[in-house]
Amino acid sequence: MKRITTFILLFTIATATFAWGPKGHRIVAQVAYDNLNTKVRKHVDNVLGKQGMVYLSTWPDEIKSDTIYPTSFTCHYQDLPGGMTDAQVAATLTDYPEEGGELFMALDSLEAVLTRQPDCHDALVFYVHMMADRFCPMHLAHLDDKGGNAVKMKWFGQNTNLHSVWDSKIIENKGFSYTEYAKYLYNVYGKQRKEILRMTDEQTLLHCYHVTDAIYQYHPTWSGNAYHYVYYWAETAEYQMYMAGIKLAQSLNTILK
Repeated sequence: MKRITTFILLFTIATATFAWGPKGHRIVAQVAYDNLNTKVRKHVDNVLGKQGMVYLSTWPDEIKSDTIYPTSFTCHYQDLPGGMTDAQVAATLTDYPEEGGELFMALDSLEAVLTRQPDCHDALVFYVHMMADRFCPMHLAHLDDKGGNAVKMKWFGQNTNLHSVWDSKIIENKGFSYTEYAKYLYNVYGKQRKEILRMTDEQTLLHCYHVTDAIYQYHPTWSGNAYHYVYYWAETAEYQMYMAGIKLAQSLNTILK
């Protein structure tokens, strides 16, 4: 694969963390792929292979065990303190935080690479993946608990943590394949597509930040019943995935036009 030397130097080593699990990333990528315009979809297929955008959407997580991009870990998330004002949260998109990850900086760098080199294979794969990360609530989680990894939970009798629940466990509960889930999201949330397209980067970031804040506020009141957790939060997780797919497609339609 073509190496992305123009932004790889921005990466720094940190503890490995995952945003949406494999299924979540494929769901987001499938929603985005279905919303690419004809010209951009053809270009993406030429660069990544037919529907490669979906199949390769998990690759940036898979290579964390390899040496190909050994310092990319912190570019998958941007943990933020709780209690920030809307203005403070919005400012992080351009005034990058000094700690808690480098997701926003990585996305800006990838956009610059793709604007200059629209056929850069690895930049496109990383962009697809990290745009999905940006809409995962636990990738805007708190600094002091490692993005929810230190918040322990029991999930249907199994030990886990808050980060893992939002990465994959809520999504897996429905039992859909990623293609079934993508179609389901279109059928359930498709009417909100135009509203999502009108949202600015600041608005989508604030939406996700407030979702994350609500998750933290809910946690101390949770009874420990995983069925209720799914009942209470599944629609929120689904909307975040749908929003991620629509905004990813909108961005690619603009960058690769």
